[in-house]
Amino acid sequence: MQDKPKYKRVVLKLSGEALAGSLEYGIDLDMVKHVACEIKEVFDLGVQIGIVVGGGNIWRGAEGARHGMDRSTADYMGMLSTILNALCLQDALEKLGIDTRVQTAIEMRQIAEPYIRRRAIRHLEKGRVVIFAAGTGNPFFSTDTAAALRAAEIEAEVILMAKRVDGVYDSDPLKNPNATMFTDLTYLDVLKRGLGVMDSTATSLCMDNEIPIIVFNLNHRGNIKRAVLGDQVGTIVRRE
Repeated sequence: MQDKPKYKRVVLKLSGEALAGSLEYGIDLDMVKHVACEIKEVFDLGVQIGIVVGGGNIWRGAEGARHGMDRSTADYMGMLSTILNALCLQDALEKLGIDTRVQTAIEMRQIAEPYIRRRAIRHLEKGRVVIFAAGTGNPFFSTDTAAALRAAEIEAEVILMAKRVDGVYDSDPLKNPNATMFTDLTYLDVLKRGLGVMDSTATSLCMDNEIPIIVFNLNHRGNIKRAVLGDQVGTIVRRE
């Protein structure tokens, strides 16, 4: 019996750290190939996939600001980092035969399309993967907020948050071996408890538009596909 996806259009949020793989800094090309193969499994189900990439493996605007840089300048540098990750992921996907478009919130027409909502939706309808880079194009907004915004704009049914941990915990599982993982949360739970799913702006945007968020471990093979099929994987954040 053929797998039937629960969701037809999704936004996959990939952090820069996820693309760093085993490296402390930069892009782990083996990890990018792994991620591309995981995405292909979902693509082959006929699911329309938009991807928002972070840039924390190359540069973090908040870190630059902490060292005295102008925050806007530091954030713009972070947006440029996401474009490097997007182009690398595009190359890996196209080597697997998946037609891919990169759209950027900061225009650079020589290497990518500018973000245009209707064009992005048309690409998805034609069976292309669309990678959204450069965040929202504005400083002071995270790529988590970009994921929530793009998901709302293209009417995605869910945001898939690929992380290095299995889900959302009551404390940092990398520091506390006794941390407890949640399987189901509401948006208000996340906001009131300050849980590390995504920042409050992104969470509120998802809540206002009733976009569920599934948080799962990218390093476990097949997790993206299981999430799309509706299997229990990681933590789901949704309305009550």
